Amino acid sequence: MKELNNHHRRSTSAYIHIPFCEHICYYCDFNKVFLEGQPVDEYIESLLKEIRLTLEQYPTAISETIYIGGGTPTSLTAKQLDVLLTGVHRYLPTATTKEFTVEANPGDLTSEKLEVLKAHGVNRLSMGVQTFDDRLLKKIGRKHSVQDVYDTIKLLEKKQFDNVSIDLIYALPGQTLESFRDTLNQALAFDLPHYSMYSLILENKTMFMNWIRQGRLELPSQEIETQMFAEAMEAMEKSGHHQYEISNFARPGKESMHNLVYWNNENYFGFGAGASGYLGNQRYKNLGPIQHYMKPLKENQRPIVETEELTLQNRIEEEMFLGLRKLEGVSLANFKEKFKKELTEVYAKILPDLEAEGLAVVDEKRLRLTSKGLFVGNDVFEKFLLEKE
Repeated sequence: MKELNNHHRRSTSAYIHIPFCEHICYYCDFNKVFLEGQPVDEYIESLLKEIRLTLEQYPTAISETIYIGGGTPTSLTAKQLDVLLTGVHRYLPTATTKEFTVEANPGDLTSEKLEVLKAHGVNRLSMGVQTFDDRLLKKIGRKHSVQDVYDTIKLLEKKQFDNVSIDLIYALPGQTLESFRDTLNQALAFDLPHYSMYSLILENKTMFMNWIRQGRLELPSQEIETQMFAEAMEAMEKSGHHQYEISNFARPGKESMHNLVYWNNENYFGFGAGASGYLGNQRYKNLGPIQHYMKPLKENQRPIVETEELTLQNRIEEEMFLGLRKLEGVSLANFKEKFKKELTEVYAKILPDLEAEGLAVVDEKRLRLTSKGLFVGNDVFEKFLLEKE
């Protein structure tokens, strides 16, 4: 990674993965394991060692965003969270961190855990709520109830955690339009600063995929799915949450800074089992199974399973795929600064057609997709693949 000589002057965000769950949801294909009987303390120790070794190799003076995700970070005990966060402060330049997010499950958060998070400067929580329909929560294998969500939000208010985001999933098996509208209303009634909304994606090797194949699950039709999303966009807009990225809605100024690091195609560390990172022009991925992940760290080696050196062409394509997910699109000036080429020249062949079809708009500052373009996102993204040089 030759380009990293000026690396310490730029901000490098960090993603930290906690793979433990108290319960495995039927739709999940993230790197996770059932908590019981796992070497959790040893894992935390290994994770902190990975952070230390990586920062020795790639020192950075600024880490504007830190995001601890999972699995379920809040399945750790208050004491384990304390050990983890103490270590994070030791090795990362957290004095420069503006947004420090931890993912949480409703029902996992206790007063004690929240006090630990608060004491360590965690200033944003992202909660996986998924739906406000108890019957559906059971059906998708979530262990929390709707009541847990209300109790947790009350606890967060009491502890003065005001920067909270919730995730919702739509187009769930057996989910009707009525049930979805009800979820939307209940979610928006909390008037939180940020909401993320994803359609159910069926991943291989999940319980859901097996059940679909056996004909045991009925999913909403494509029309209903499209209508759910259209109604969600409208309700979010009405409630003052602007859509700043395909799946994300925020009050102005409350956009997730960490997610923007990904969509702006900037560098970030990926720490933990199965985590991915992006440093210099290289993407890397860590070993996934916990014992495999911890093994090289015992020998003071980073637990990397694969690295990919990105060509200029790869980097330009990623810039477009990621950046066009944002409603403001890709900045022409940033593009030129990063790649020493004009975006409008690189894509001179396809831009006139995309504009003529009403899928994209180019002005003097940026290229962005129209709402029509965003609705058919993937078809438009494909057009930005460059021909092999």
